Amino acid sequence: MISYSHEVEQMCVVAKGANHGPAPIPEEGKWVKAYEIKDISGLTHGVGWCAPQQGACKLTLNIKGGIVEEALVETLGCSGMTHSAAMAGEVLPGKTILEALNTDLVCDAINVAMRELFLQIVYGRSQTAFSEGGLPIGAGLEDLGKGLRSQIGTIFSTKAKGVRYMEMAEGYISSLGLDKNNEIIGYKFVKVGKMLEDIRHGKTPDEAYNANLGQYGRYDEAVKYIDPREE
Repeated sequence: MISYSHEVEQMCVVAKGANHGPAPIPEEGKWVKAYEIKDISGLTHGVGWCAPQQGACKLTLNIKGGIVEEALVETLGCSGMTHSAAMAGEVLPGKTILEALNTDLVCDAINVAMRELFLQIVYGRSQTAFSEGGLPIGAGLEDLGKGLRSQIGTIFSTKAKGVRYMEMAEGYISSLGLDKNNEIIGYKFVKVGKMLEDIRHGKTPDEAYNANLGQYGRYDEAVKYIDPREE
């Protein structure tokens, strides 16, 4: 029961004129006036960080009718966060997005990612805002590519010794190619996820390794090659 102050009790009623409801937001190719949680659908990503800002999380949720149907949790920079991600992956599917927002996902970074993602999707800023029918459950895996491994960029550099590429979207960097000025002009890489997939499917480790080597840039023109982890 709603309680009113004495001052409000004494007021007369003034009729409400404008009553056009909420502004419509784009959802999966439709314009929707969202009144309740069940009115929200879409796939989107959000990024969060922990309080000391020493780790980060990228969270992807596929929401249908207000319910989290699919979750992809990717974490970086904190070993404990990976275990929190395992818990979040079990907890999130099946919850409404309001439940998910108010669930302790253990890690600050995952909680912040959930908050940022919630803001995007309830305002109609989802990745599938203008995609008719949205994306099927399982679409989050497409971000991972072959081998279902997160795309990672790991670059280390010092003023004294310069830069070392260690991992790029293509995979694990095994060799850097340098020109006569000792500048990087290309690199050789191993597609780790695809290599492990091939091993699971019966190839020997040597066969899988050699089948998943690649290079980028003017690697063949290099005058010097270095191992970025040992040289």
